Amino acid sequence: MAHVKSYELTFPESGDTVVVTATERKGAGGHPVYADATGIIQAEISTQGEIRMLASGGHQSHDLPSVHELT
Repeated sequence: MAHVKSYELTFPESGDTVVVTATERKGAGGHPVYADATGIIQAEISTQGEIRMLASGGHQSHDLPSVHELT
């Protein structure tokens, strides 16, 4: 399956939507890590669309977003 370059994440609790793009890193599960332009929102996303949010700072907690493939 092709490597997706970006995803749109929508967080249900806040209603916020964020676009994340591929980085050169891989997460603990071996899948690509995606980040927003600020680097604050980071997620490991598998080719099956499974998502694992990664904390980029202390006391950070995210609800599990829905994921939509952009490219």
